[in-house]
Amino acid sequence: MPIRVLIYEDNAPLREALSALIDDTDGCALVGAFGDCLRANDQTYQFQPDVVLMDIDLPGRDGIQAVTSLHREFPAVEVLMLTVFDDDDRVFRALCAGASGYLLKQTTPDQIIESIESVYAGGSPMSPSIARKVIQSFPARSGGSASLDQLTSRESQVLHYLAQGMSYKLVAAELGVGIETVRTHIKRIYEKLHVHSVVEAVAKYKL
Repeated sequence: MPIRVLIYEDNAPLREALSALIDDTDGCALVGAFGDCLRANDQTYQFQPDVVLMDIDLPGRDGIQAVTSLHREFPAVEVLMLTVFDDDDRVFRALCAGASGYLLKQTTPDQIIESIESVYAGGSPMSPSIARKVIQSFPARSGGSASLDQLTSRESQVLHYLAQGMSYKLVAAELGVGIETVRTHIKRIYEKLHVHSVVEAVAKYKL
């Protein structure tokens, strides 16, 4: 089944570009695209998305308020912020409200698709500068590399390829498996390493 995606973006050209990107991507299906999030809960109930792409600066109601309400009513729906804002306050308010990931709008189309796939697989994708803010907000912990021993040889291979900057599709091609198999491996890597994004997993791998 394709990943069902719902978009909230008030910039019409960007909303249309994102809609076209989702429509043209195998494995994804656009179920709706709106310029405000005033009826986000009703629309989520109506369209049953797996992933919501949410801007912050929206007319009438900001995206963080919408995330708070969606997370309360639809905890299984993953919300991925896509915004221009990279200040600490908005980043942490969005994540605390229940967003599963945080991307800046200069993110490339390929990276947006990979992030949708990642968040659907249980990850928390973030733009590198956002991930750094989040990681720096936690105290340094020793012994992070020890948990790498828990990975199977195939999981270690997947993490090795991700550390080289390969996409999920390239990893799948390299290993001769389907992309869903790669997503399953990545989800298990997150669980074993106690991380929530590829950035964090690769950081542990490179320790």
